[in-house]
Amino acid sequence: MATRWTCPRCDREFARAGQSHTCVPGGTVDDTFAGKPPWQREVYDAVIGHLRTLGDVHEDAVKVGVFLKRDRKLAELRPRSRDVLVYLWLPHPVETARIAPAGWTSGPRVGHRLSLRSVSDVDEEVREWLTIAFDHS
Repeated sequence: MATRWTCPRCDREFARAGQSHTCVPGGTVDDTFAGKPPWQREVYDAVIGHLRTLGDVHEDAVKVGVFLKRDRKLAELRPRSRDVLVYLWLPHPVETARIAPAGWTSGPRVGHRLSLRSVSDVDEEVREWLTIAFDHS
């Protein structure tokens, strides 16, 4: 991972000095999942556990979720009432019953939305998408 820049106002880390972002206070992963059902943290732990087998990942935790980054953001995990919504940045559109392009891009990457409802949803297919997002971030 490249050297990261820390915003002096919100104390969050980014890839580039002065990178545009919404200044909101950072927190911890524990803060993000506090008061949520335990299975949601288990989903997060399965995702981050897989990504850590691939290399370093920066966890940028805020109230709405955790943004996972290398040189660029590769995923966001946002706990909601019935699922953990995952945004993934992949190098090309993927459309299956489980994942679909979200209709936005970031440079050469395409954003996707995926809903995870249990730790068993973090299966081989999801780990493959995470690996692709990791490799292209």
